[in-house]
Amino acid sequence: MKNLLITERRSGTVLVLDLEGNIRLGEGSNEFRSLIRSLNENGEKQILLNLAGISYIDSSGLGEMVAA
Repeated sequence: MKNLLITERRSGTVLVLDLEGNIRLGEGSNEFRSLIRSLNENGEKQILLNLAGISYIDSSGLGEMVAA
């Protein structure tokens, strides 16, 4: 099982999150949730998720994206 790797970069005013691995119940979705909440609390409103490197997303991962 591949862990979730998140890399941040900027493209103009947009924060791009390059995601690689799996977003599933447990560590991957918890890490994703924490990062998105932290970014929102710090005023980030334009966030783009690059899912090209994601090999698997379960329902909890989808739920985290919807909640974000």
